[in-house]
Amino acid sequence: MFAGRGRGKIRPPRRNILDSGEVDFEQDWKSLSSSLREIHTKNASTLSFEQLYRNAYKLVLKKKGEPLYNKVKEFEQDWLTHEVRTRILDELPSSLLAVHNGAQLSANERRDTGEKLLRSLKAAWEDHNLCMNMTTDVLMYMDRVYCSDNRKPSIFTASMGQFRDFVLRTPIPDREPLTIATLLYQVILDQIQMDREGDIINTALLRSCAYMLEGLYETEDEQEQFKLYITSFEPEFIAASEEYYRSEGESLVAKGDASNFCKQARQAAVNEEDRCRSTLSTLTAPKIKQVVENELVKRNLPEMIALESTGVRYMLDNDRISDLEMIYELSSWVDPKKEELKKAVQKRIVGQGDEINSTAKEASDTPLAKPPAKADGEKGDEAGKPAPEKPINQQTAAAIKWVDDVLQLKDKYDHILEKAFQADQGLQTGFTRSFSDFINGFERSSEYLSLFFDENMKKGIKGKTETEVDTLLDKGITLLRYISDKDMFERYYKKHLSRRLLMKRSVSMDAERQMISKMKMEVGNTFTQRIESMFRDMSVSADLTASYKKHVRNLGDADSQRAELDVNVLTATMWPLDAMGPSNRDDSGKAHCIFPAEIDRIKQSFEKFYLDKHSGRQLTWQGNMGTADLRAYFAEMKGSKKTRELNVSTYSMIILLLFNDLPSGSFLSYEEIQARTNIPDNELMRNLQSLAVAPKTKILTKEPKSKDVKKDDYFYFNENFTSQFQRIKVGVVASGNKVEDRDERQETEKRVDLERGQTIEAAIVRTMKQRKELKHQQLITEVIQQLTARFSPDVNLLKKKIESLIEREYLERVGDIDKPAYRYMA
Repeated sequence: MFAGRGRGKIRPPRRNILDSGEVDFEQDWKSLSSSLREIHTKNASTLSFEQLYRNAYKLVLKKKGEPLYNKVKEFEQDWLTHEVRTRILDELPSSLLAVHNGAQLSANERRDTGEKLLRSLKAAWEDHNLCMNMTTDVLMYMDRVYCSDNRKPSIFTASMGQFRDFVLRTPIPDREPLTIATLLYQVILDQIQMDREGDIINTALLRSCAYMLEGLYETEDEQEQFKLYITSFEPEFIAASEEYYRSEGESLVAKGDASNFCKQARQAAVNEEDRCRSTLSTLTAPKIKQVVENELVKRNLPEMIALESTGVRYMLDNDRISDLEMIYELSSWVDPKKEELKKAVQKRIVGQGDEINSTAKEASDTPLAKPPAKADGEKGDEAGKPAPEKPINQQTAAAIKWVDDVLQLKDKYDHILEKAFQADQGLQTGFTRSFSDFINGFERSSEYLSLFFDENMKKGIKGKTETEVDTLLDKGITLLRYISDKDMFERYYKKHLSRRLLMKRSVSMDAERQMISKMKMEVGNTFTQRIESMFRDMSVSADLTASYKKHVRNLGDADSQRAELDVNVLTATMWPLDAMGPSNRDDSGKAHCIFPAEIDRIKQSFEKFYLDKHSGRQLTWQGNMGTADLRAYFAEMKGSKKTRELNVSTYSMIILLLFNDLPSGSFLSYEEIQARTNIPDNELMRNLQSLAVAPKTKILTKEPKSKDVKKDDYFYFNENFTSQFQRIKVGVVASGNKVEDRDERQETEKRVDLERGQTIEAAIVRTMKQRKELKHQQLITEVIQQLTARFSPDVNLLKKKIESLIEREYLERVGDIDKPAYRYMA
């Protein structure tokens, strides 16, 4: 095989030899043509190439370059036609012609028959190259002078074109218009087909013939794009490959195995690249890759992705990372945005999310079972350990499980995104949208996420390292990012946080502050302002309590039985007082719970102390939010120590103190307790149930015996109460943080809607005050942009608020009715 024509170094003839007169062209050509024949017949060993060069040099010098050029071309044409072509036709297997006419041969017969033609052409091509390189050396001066001056192709180039025309493209006798080139292309394509089907072929032989086609051109100026390989063979190869991969795709689709399809498609691309490198030409590599992508992948991938039994859904459900990686790779070949893959994954995320939502909804709609004989639990020192805490009820447990399930789903798809989808930004955006869709499609998502944080802040982070706590909070913040109605979340979070702070239920205040810091980074400073104020109130209250105790000591109060007061003074506008529980209030809004005289004296003492420092302020006592520590004496208690310390709610303290002056065996009716305390009915029932029903905290007994408290019940002090614990916590039944029922939910939504209306009005006024005058649509757009980070504003509500502001003369209309605009009125 020859890579190109040679360039021999022959000394130019001496001038005195060439100074003779006229030359005899015919005689010189006769000698030269004889030598050329010797070269073609492999008898060039006896020739003097220096003498042949001199003869050709002399002819060109004597202006015989044109006839010499034409004679050489005629000689080569004659040789190719009568010698080379005839030899190839004589060696041409008849079975090859039969195959062209539709005859069926075995794979071995097709391979052997085809290889005979390939070998014959390879030998003829290599021989022609060798001979023309030697001829070019002889005629070097003619190429440099005559061909260059007359813009003729070199004799080598001209002879290559002759090989193309008189060997490859001349019709086969009696088989017109069939040519050797046609048979060559047919054989190469057949050999490629066998290779694709797994048969062994002579790749080196095919590469030689492909190299021959690369060395031949359609035109004499030998431009790259006019290589015979590109203009004649490659289109047929591409067409045959398209048909093959179209059929192969249909076959793979019929099998219904998406994983196998991906493996076969990826392997096909690798095989074709190797085939171009080792068998055909690297020029074809990008084109055949396009064929595989279009005919095998692009045409069939959507159907493979959508397969129920083996497609993307199956891969996702069964964590088939390698299969997903392959299907991502194939998708990236044919669609930079991976739309089909993105749609399938998004659909599955939403589907799995809806399943999680349905499970949580079923749990929240399930009627609560009767509370067990235990309230929130009791705290003791049995075996040196407190009683373990448990979720309040199955609905709260379902809320925590909803968040855990969503986080598990998020972790699953984060892993898939990183390992299978190469952290693709477009797919990540689609994942985010899908999670946001199903999370916001669940009406209790804000409440459940807040309960998740509450549960972890109370006990879930106990025993965890700082890194583990940080990871847990980050996961929760990720879900917060998906929630569109962040104002609803804020309301629930403040409600749950207030109970943790007031009841000292937080495991770590550092974790609480860390959570606030993360929320501030995620949703902005405005979101956390009120929450931060709640922490400031707690800090100020601790200092205030210390100051009050010092004040009492300075007064020199000699009452050893005086109760100690730890007070939390809360800024009413910063704390969710309405969401923290009902309180009994009169028309003025002041709490109307009746405290025992000894407690009322302390209450009034603190009020005087506080108002002396902060005149003009008003204190409203919230009996439903506090706790009290009491020391109780039980005559029948086992052991020498008959007293126990009781930790109860403020309402329970008020109830128990009613029995202090009651003779043994006497009782109080429900109506009497209600009348003497003025505790709201629902709070009274919950506290009496904790005191008289829960077996381990049955400080009172009731008649008749039942698990429910009714308004016709009677209550006695339980002198026979016993407990092995010195300190007993009496939890309020169904107190603490629980999932809201339907009525509570509606009330929360009503209050949130009211707050949203106020927020929208503030945003409208703020925008108009700055812009002075705005068109209607511009105002709507700017207000929505301001509020989207907090909640999704309703356009109809926006329009109503604009009308309301116009009526109250904050705004006025300007411009046409068809194109309304507004002006701010200072």
